[in-house]
Amino acid sequence: MTSPPSPPAAAISASALTLTLGSGDQSVEILRGIDLTVPQGQTLALLGPSGSGKSSLMAVLSGLERASGGSLQVAGANFAALDEDALAAARRGRIGIVLQAFHLLPTMTALENVMTPLELAGLPDARARAEAELRAVGLGHRLTHYPAQLSGGEQQRVAIARALAARPALVFADEPTGNLDHATGEAIMDLLLARRAETGATLVIITHDPALAARCERVITLADGRIAADTVPA
Repeated sequence: MTSPPSPPAAAISASALTLTLGSGDQSVEILRGIDLTVPQGQTLALLGPSGSGKSSLMAVLSGLERASGGSLQVAGANFAALDEDALAAARRGRIGIVLQAFHLLPTMTALENVMTPLELAGLPDARARAEAELRAVGLGHRLTHYPAQLSGGEQQRVAIARALAARPALVFADEPTGNLDHATGEAIMDLLLARRAETGATLVIITHDPALAARCERVITLADGRIAADTVPA
């Protein structure tokens, strides 16, 4: 008799996670006791209106911000015990981040924008990896173009290539289609999900768009710094 398959290990495990900004009378509670486990390989949407805490939660889960309290394990590292330098080191190669504002370096070509983080992480064949990733997102003909020479959709494709080129175990995308028209946004979402499927990464998307969230395997709805709902789209 064969035993049932083991459940996938957790990419993220958070318990009683809090985030408070400021101090004394000026302190503001942003996250108010988040309990969250995300299995490896899952696509998860964090849904909620502006001010619900979803971008702050992403910042904590990705190591861009330190939690004020609680426990947090991310990609095998104890994020709750790490200082800022250690968090930066833990992110490197393990976590890819796609931001709404793209954050491409204007003085670097598309190829250099993707290649430079790989070089800084000490990964081999940085140029070949970067070129292959840009071809995978349909930008093989734009390698030597600068961000100002690219459309918004093309800039977002470069940002996705940069986030995925190191083959991180975990990818965060904060409003990845927010600055794009509907058709381009749909194409970017198709691309992000397809590339995630090919790499096997865990994908966490932050959005206020229920239609975008419904394309993920699981939807966490935040309200006032707490989890208000945890659902599986129909």
